[in-house]
Amino acid sequence: MTTVRLGSPSCNGLTYRLLLNRDGAFRSNEKRMTTLICGLTLVRHGETSYNRKGILQGQAIDSPLSNIGFKQADAAGLYLKDVKFSNVYVSDMLRARQTAESILKHNCSCSASQINCDSLLKEKSFGIAEGQQVKEVKELAKAAGQSFLDFTPPGGETGEQVKERFKAFWDKLLQQIGQEHWETHGGKSGSSVAPIQAPVEGRAHDGLQDAPVHVLVVTHGAYMREAVKYFMENLNCSIPQVLNKSHMLSLSPNTGLCRFIVSLEKEKDSFRQTQIHCVFMHRADHLQPLGE
Repeated sequence: MTTVRLGSPSCNGLTYRLLLNRDGAFRSNEKRMTTLICGLTLVRHGETSYNRKGILQGQAIDSPLSNIGFKQADAAGLYLKDVKFSNVYVSDMLRARQTAESILKHNCSCSASQINCDSLLKEKSFGIAEGQQVKEVKELAKAAGQSFLDFTPPGGETGEQVKERFKAFWDKLLQQIGQEHWETHGGKSGSSVAPIQAPVEGRAHDGLQDAPVHVLVVTHGAYMREAVKYFMENLNCSIPQVLNKSHMLSLSPNTGLCRFIVSLEKEKDSFRQTQIHCVFMHRADHLQPLGE
């Protein structure tokens, strides 16, 4: 092989090191970036009777969906029916499992048999406040000089503890997605994700046009908030200009949808995300026919 240096004006003053193959073709010895583009849709579970009554559930109360909750989950499933999911991860709590099953029964690409239940996706523990009225816990938070969403009742998980739990899930997810899909969909040189402006159309496929892999995660409201906070504070997630931090970190409605686009890179035998962008937050278009 022969090394040829090019430094002409046509190269904008840069020097490129090229290797000449035996057949006379040039190839660069520059390390090329290879990535796997993955969509991620987070969904909060449907309503339960405890949600309707304003009672904190957390982990101790493993309640089923209410009739309205099933209707919300069905509406989310109909909204997402033509969206392809490569992988599905769900909290092992009943309300999340029932929501995922209702969504997938309408889906064209996968079924409930493909659900992976994971205890790392459980709702935040609210300690002694579980089973109490939300308004009472808000008063306790106010007395402690904290907001309700940042307040940790005695015996409950702190926000940082929930973030650590989500980080453990996220790291595991990246490895599983990389190992399963890299050979088929990864390895595209120079691939990257540009920041996305929030679409006004409200289409179910928004943001997924260049993502061959799409993960559905069904979990819980307070847990989702800490996951989004982790994306923003630890992974430098970019957000659409029309959104602000307050909206990003607000509580998603029952069956609210949040979508992100993630770039994965392979390093030896492991995978890591290099970029993450928010497409939309707390979308609830599917609930309009229900009067929600």
